[in-house]
Amino acid sequence: MGLQDFFPKELAITAIEESENSVSIRLKSRSEHCVCPRCGKELSRRRATYNRKAQDLPMIGKAVLLTVNVYEYQCEECNRPVAESFDGFLKPGSRLTERCEDFIARLALESSCEGASRILKELGVAYSGDSIIRLLLKRLKSRPTAEVGSIIGVDDFAYKKRRSYGTVIVDETTRKPVALLDGRDGTSLREWLRHNQHVKVITRDRASEYAKAIQEELPDAIQVADRFHLYENLLQAIKKALNSEIPGAVAAEGAKEREEDLKEEVKKKRSRRKTPQHTS
Repeated sequence: MGLQDFFPKELAITAIEESENSVSIRLKSRSEHCVCPRCGKELSRRRATYNRKAQDLPMIGKAVLLTVNVYEYQCEECNRPVAESFDGFLKPGSRLTERCEDFIARLALESSCEGASRILKELGVAYSGDSIIRLLLKRLKSRPTAEVGSIIGVDDFAYKKRRSYGTVIVDETTRKPVALLDGRDGTSLREWLRHNQHVKVITRDRASEYAKAIQEELPDAIQVADRFHLYENLLQAIKKALNSEIPGAVAAEGAKEREEDLKEEVKKKRSRRKTPQHTS
């Protein structure tokens, strides 16, 4: 099995260069046609050729950088140029191969975006935590809309703490996220509920904006405090009950008398300092 076997048949390896930290592979397209994504017509008239750069999965701890020489076709039907794409390997406009995107997304979901970024750096892939977040959001939005049951959970999360937030909706039956909404002021949630009138039960935190949005769009839905806030409410109730029954400070036996003795001794020392000293 050679290195060529790891790439699509439409791409031929023309050169390989290895350095201390990376492996550069040059590929050339050998396809003779492509399909227009707008009208679906098969195109065979080549218009131009250009190079695309992309990053592939790392190899033995080294970054793998691809330079792909691809063709641009002319669509007579749409009267527009069509860039050649390689479905399943390299999407149009992407700087990562699809298998590299899959690896990054899976790593981030199993750990965290920042943790995945640190691991990728050790593997030779420079990709920030913020870039991973954008990748996950893009992949989520490109998926078909998931079916939602009648019981959902709603909570907020931070894209960037104290700056930008979003709202996540989870199907309580499958325990999987079904929607990511912008903001946490209830506006996007209100719009989502308007298109999902079948929802009957909603678990949420104590945010008043969520409660208001649910009451306006689904007045008959049952609103349930989530487990975390139920525990928090219970803890606050226990603290309040204990504070009302037990004094905040309990003095040890004899502590008050010792405190008075110390104060008296301090007063005596101060009075001695103020008394003038006479010399004979």
